[in-house]
Amino acid sequence: MQIAIPLFDRLTALDGIGPYEVLQRLPGATVHFVGEQRGEVRTENGFLGLTVDQTYEELSNPDVIVVPGGIGTRAVIEPDHHPLIEWIKAAHPTTRYTTSVCTGSLVLAAAGLLDGLAAATHWGAYDILTRLGAVATEERVVEHLDRRIITAAGVSSGIDMALRLAELLVDTEAAKAMQLMIEYDPQPPFDAGSVGKAGDGPMARAIEYARDKA
Repeated sequence: MQIAIPLFDRLTALDGIGPYEVLQRLPGATVHFVGEQRGEVRTENGFLGLTVDQTYEELSNPDVIVVPGGIGTRAVIEPDHHPLIEWIKAAHPTTRYTTSVCTGSLVLAAAGLLDGLAAATHWGAYDILTRLGAVATEERVVEHLDRRIITAAGVSSGIDMALRLAELLVDTEAAKAMQLMIEYDPQPPFDAGSVGKAGDGPMARAIEYARDKA
């Protein structure tokens, strides 16, 4: 089972690495980091480098696609024929599942996969997702299993999505084993992880910090 995680400049690291930590443990699974060309790409703040080990042409028909998000998705969705979007269009008809984390759903929408469908993304990108033809929702994970599409909300939700994907690909016990192996038992010190819970102060600070990093 070949699982492809596309990499591009200014992606959010955990969007890809969170699902990777779950899915690479599945029996028979191999995870490939794909991109336009082999070599390093830098994450959104430039501090971390990740390595593309196969080009899109070298892995044209993966079983699973997990598209991460990040500010770099804006550059992906702007050109008419970005290689990542063209690869997704070509690969999706034969995948078992095509998925996204955070603003990776913008890429799926730009590829025409989410037209008229409810989809999850980071709360800061609801307006862009809507303009691309999807129906933005605050749900953490949104499934369209008849179309083999799953979208997850911001960053950390990619782990939740990957555990659900593990269940779909193998079974419930396998997914629970993956959760145990990564000791995923969230007990955050604050209850501010969604727009509805954060309050005005944290929201203002989050917008300020995001603007400074843009």
